[in-house]
Amino acid sequence: MTRERMMPTRGRREVLALAGAVQGALLAGCLDGNSSPGGGMGGHIDDLPTRDLDQLVAGNDQFALDALMELIEEKPDENLFFSPYSIRAALAMTWAGARGETEAVMADALAFALDQDDQHAAFGDLEAELDARSDATENNDGEPFTLRAVNDVWGRKEYPYRDEYLDALDEHYGAELHSVPFETDPEAARQEINEYIAEQTEDRIDELLPENSISASTVLVLTNAIYFHASWLHQFSEGSTEPAEFSALDGSTDEVSMMSQEQRFPYTEVEGHQLVDLPYVGEEVSMTVILPAEGEFEEFEEALDPATLGGLLDELSTIQGTIELPRFEYESSFALKDVLSALGMEVAFDLGSADFSGIVEGGGLAISDVWHDAFVAVDEEGTEAAAATAVGMEESAPQETFEMTVDRPFLFCIRDRPTDTLLFVGRVVDAAAAQ
Repeated sequence: MTRERMMPTRGRREVLALAGAVQGALLAGCLDGNSSPGGGMGGHIDDLPTRDLDQLVAGNDQFALDALMELIEEKPDENLFFSPYSIRAALAMTWAGARGETEAVMADALAFALDQDDQHAAFGDLEAELDARSDATENNDGEPFTLRAVNDVWGRKEYPYRDEYLDALDEHYGAELHSVPFETDPEAARQEINEYIAEQTEDRIDELLPENSISASTVLVLTNAIYFHASWLHQFSEGSTEPAEFSALDGSTDEVSMMSQEQRFPYTEVEGHQLVDLPYVGEEVSMTVILPAEGEFEEFEEALDPATLGGLLDELSTIQGTIELPRFEYESSFALKDVLSALGMEVAFDLGSADFSGIVEGGGLAISDVWHDAFVAVDEEGTEAAAATAVGMEESAPQETFEMTVDRPFLFCIRDRPTDTLLFVGRVVDAAAAQ
């Protein structure tokens, strides 16, 4: 289920936040080391194992488009915004404890092509690389650019989580275990997690976990957050922003505030489809804007896959031109259980079938739901975005009834319970004779 609302665009943004992860629009064409001119990850990313990086990027692209198609089915006529990277990172921490069929179906749904060790190492290396973006852009004449990832684990105090599971999350995700009172005060636990996420996102995501999302059966919540703050490398002049008409998907036309500028940008046009890559300060992160040919939006969107997107990005070349782009700002929220189940992860949500024995001995856990909240705002100065993902895990309820029919020979004893002293011991092999 989604929630989307339009918001008035503010003036200069002092803080830009991305909680949960860098959303696909920002990373499209940027995670690939061979991405567009003036963009690309560059820098330390080349130090990562090429095969692992390629697999991680390809998986992120595939999941992004698979999830997009599912979300479009739910809300075909609405604006959508989400962070595929955030969702995968939060669920990767969950997947670290999955075993058997649960591990296999999650890997397939989330497009994890590497084995457990390599997949988590790749995530850890990439998140460290994203953190390094801020270090590389500290001296940009005061123009803001911040990008950092934060992962956390929220669990019951003294719950018997496997040490090797928590060690893996700490090693690859820097995820610290926070003790919260799920079993005694689930509402207080929910508020504590929400307040923490709000702090990480400068209050852009203030209620990631909705009411009643946490219960006494919750034993674990895994969260992912990234803080993003960036100005355009080439800012739009507010004086050039003018009212203009925008035709919606349903054919209606409304007036919007249209920004414009003339500049040299990576650009291409293929069969009437236009792409432009707008870099942020530091030129290592950019926003790729894709405008399908007139009248072909739905056809283009439905056919879009990683190969098509990669082919279009390969065609980018830097030329002089004019870009007109509307200001926009809106928020989307999702409970992703149905989406992830449709992608093949249904068993992970089934308490009777899910196998997360890598988290706690004996298993007995399942994912209750995955919550995602995302916010984006684009204006003349740059981009503000916030997204957050939380994966909730619950345990099986204790067995409250049983059936035992004593209709065959049996043994019995009478014992002192405090000392376990057997006071009497007997057997019954013919109950009729004992009537």
